[in-house]
Amino acid sequence: MAQAEIGIIGGSGLYNMPGLTDIHEVPQDTPFGAPSDAYVLGTLEGKKVAFLARHGRGHRILPSELNFRANIYGFKQLGVGRILSVSAVGSLKEEHKPLEFVIPDQFVDRTRHRVDTFFGNGVAAHIAFADPVCPQLSEMVTAACKKAGVVGKRGGTYICMEGPQFSTKAESNLYRSWGMDVIGMTNLQEAKLAREAEICYVTIAMVTDYDCWHPHHDSVTVDQIVAVLVKNAENACNVVREAVAAMPKERACKCGSALAHAIITDRSQIPQAAKDRLKLILSKYLT
Repeated sequence: MAQAEIGIIGGSGLYNMPGLTDIHEVPQDTPFGAPSDAYVLGTLEGKKVAFLARHGRGHRILPSELNFRANIYGFKQLGVGRILSVSAVGSLKEEHKPLEFVIPDQFVDRTRHRVDTFFGNGVAAHIAFADPVCPQLSEMVTAACKKAGVVGKRGGTYICMEGPQFSTKAESNLYRSWGMDVIGMTNLQEAKLAREAEICYVTIAMVTDYDCWHPHHDSVTVDQIVAVLVKNAENACNVVREAVAAMPKERACKCGSALAHAIITDRSQIPQAAKDRLKLILSKYLT
């Protein structure tokens, strides 16, 4: 029986989930190592949820150090079918202002050093990823923003950079010329792995500041950024609460069958070690 229905990933500024009741922590051991932290399980708006601090409590883990596979697989082990991922981002367009949220529907990859698939080592699979965000979750989160009184814009492209350094002005202006909306360091790998694990996924991108392209960027102080982070976290909790409350039990999307036509390897050639490692993901396609 699933220990949680909905997963919540908290990014910069969001390290716990207010409103959770019946709280208990569950450390997870996965075939891919340890997740960022223990999962905090509880009840939110009558639903069983699991919260994970992406960077660990105390913000100890750099984006490039994150064990994305363990984080997503840990949710799968808990029975999670949907993930709401909350992330701090920089804005690449004047129209996306600090304290506003963007619910992107596309990603562009500018990372270089990350493992972002469960497959390999004897099993090949190629998921469809043209539309990387669950449309049902995206719609729910957009409606939740409205209910929570937060400006939430549905659609747009999140460019995922390697980090941990922020962009140069040349890079920032290049991304703007490409039409990118927001920039962050974490969400693309989560989206890819969630799709491979057949988990619905959506990003709630909290705009913290304008990226360094903006003429007033240098006048922003650390205190101002921290104040925005705190307010964004408060708003994100309200949005997540509204989204969880409105979430139906059934999934009306294709995320739950993403692997149906993706596994290329002859089933008889898949090593037992790979079957064991990916049992939660593969078992229904190997019988």
